[in-house]
Amino acid sequence: MNLRPLHDRVIVKRLDQETKTASGLIIPDAAAEKPDQGEVLAVGNGKVQDNGQLRPLEVKVGDRVLFSKYGAQTVKIDGQELLVLREEEILAIVAL
Repeated sequence: MNLRPLHDRVIVKRLDQETKTASGLIIPDAAAEKPDQGEVLAVGNGKVQDNGQLRPLEVKVGDRVLFSKYGAQTVKIDGQELLVLREEEILAIVAL
């Protein structure tokens, strides 16, 4: 992927949503919500603070993250739907 986010932005690929419930019912695509979990594919250099210093990002490539459903910008690159969001819009890193 030839996409490098700037500053404190992060590129995330949504993880696939489960299509079955715990009891085995199949959820149709039209009824399923978009997942709010994804994998970090690329990160920017960091956020420039008021004093001019660069603060590196806490997330790194490969992290699994939870993010706000409405904060991300959706882009389509090479047929893949990706999200561009600021690090502050990431709610948590999922520990595996």
